[in-house]
Amino acid sequence: MRYCIAFLLLLLSQLAHGQKAVPYGHNSAAGHYATVRGVKLYYETYGAGAPLLLLHGNGGSSQDFAKNIPYFAKRYRVIALDSRAHGRSVDTGDSLSFEMMADDCAALLTHLRLDSAYVLGWSDGGITALVLALRHPGKVKRLAATGANLWPDSTALTPALWQQMRRGYREGHGQTFTDAKRRNDWKVFLLDWKEPHVPLSALASIKAPAFIIAGDRDVIRAEHTVAIYQSLPRAWLWIVPNSGHGTLQEHADEFNQKVDLFFRAESRLSTAP
Repeated sequence: MRYCIAFLLLLLSQLAHGQKAVPYGHNSAAGHYATVRGVKLYYETYGAGAPLLLLHGNGGSSQDFAKNIPYFAKRYRVIALDSRAHGRSVDTGDSLSFEMMADDCAALLTHLRLDSAYVLGWSDGGITALVLALRHPGKVKRLAATGANLWPDSTALTPALWQQMRRGYREGHGQTFTDAKRRNDWKVFLLDWKEPHVPLSALASIKAPAFIIAGDRDVIRAEHTVAIYQSLPRAWLWIVPNSGHGTLQEHADEFNQKVDLFFRAESRLSTAP
């Protein structure tokens, strides 16, 4: 009931101010398709300025950035992407990997005639941002990654999430999914069950400055987040107080300001925000 009341109050407020909510993720006025690497990718663009690529998490879409796009669109050319097999992006393949998605990002930027971009990734999007910086270093000006992990086990994920995922795998393993949506959902689930596999030592080769973020009650273990930060040559770290996995939504105003500060900071990154 409280969610219905909150939605009604928001709707009344928008009507009172003559505003209409932007349907992020389903905005035909801002939406585009690009066929790259044999995949039809959907993305929306907002604002003008230096390009900023937004990468959502597992099972999500570009609409997950509804609380962030309006802020960043004031200063950046925001490119909010639906990753392959997510949202409105079409992918008929039978497998999924972070390397595929990172290569998609590089190809999309090339398609848009952009040499490089700032990158903000949440959860799986944060992993993709790091892999993009590893595989295509020239494409990443700076990256911010919140709630990212480098391997898929209980040393990186909280025990509760790990157990939940293990139950999900046991229930789905061996099944034949004839429905296209369920088959796609299973492919997306397997991505986080099987991947990623990025050694901490690999991060030393990332040249782009990085902002590593997680909530203090995140589903990513705090020590894992700190290890990622410590393994990067040029990085800031922010453990967000009173926050779960959705730092960019739960603390949107502060999150937007700090990430923007990081993107615009002087090149020498020696102190945290």
